[in-house]
Amino acid sequence: MSEEEAKVQQRATYVTLIGVFTTLLGVLSFKKGREWRLKPFDLVLLSLSAFRAGHLIAYDKVAEPLRHPFTETQQDPSGAGDTVVPKGSGAQKALGELVACPTCVGTWVGAFLTYGLMFLPGPTRVLLAILSATGVAELLHSLGETLKWNGQLARNRSGSDS
Repeated sequence: MSEEEAKVQQRATYVTLIGVFTTLLGVLSFKKGREWRLKPFDLVLLSLSAFRAGHLIAYDKVAEPLRHPFTETQQDPSGAGDTVVPKGSGAQKALGELVACPTCVGTWVGAFLTYGLMFLPGPTRVLLAILSATGVAELLHSLGETLKWNGQLARNRSGSDS
C-alpha cells in the first residue's frame, strides 16, 4: 500500500469512527425515548472514570494486550520511560492513534459509560465508583510526585542535598 493509500484508509477509518460514535449516540438516545437527565454527581463520576479509563487503556501495562494489535511500546527519547506509539498504516495506525491517546479513548469510554447509566444504571454505577476512585488516586499520586520533584528541584538549585 502506498503512503497516499494509507493516508486515505486512515482518514476513512476516522470518518467511520465518527459515524459509529454519532450513530450510537442517535440510536441509543432515541431508543431511550423519554428525556434523560444527567445528575451533577454522575457527571463528576463520569469525568473521573473517563480520565482513569483513558489512561488505563492508553498507558497501563495491564491493557497492553488490548493495544498490541495497533500500538507498540518504545523507550521515550527523553529517557523518562516508555511511550505508546501507533504502528502500521491506514486503519491500523488510525486505531493505534485512538488507543494511544488517553483523551481520545476516554471520550469513547465516557460515551459508553453514559449509555450504561441510561440503560444499566446499577452495574454502571459500580464501575463508575471503581474507576473514579482510582482516577482520584492517580491524580493525588501525580500531585504528590509533582510536589516531590519541585521540592527536589528547589533543593538542587539552592545547593542543599537533603
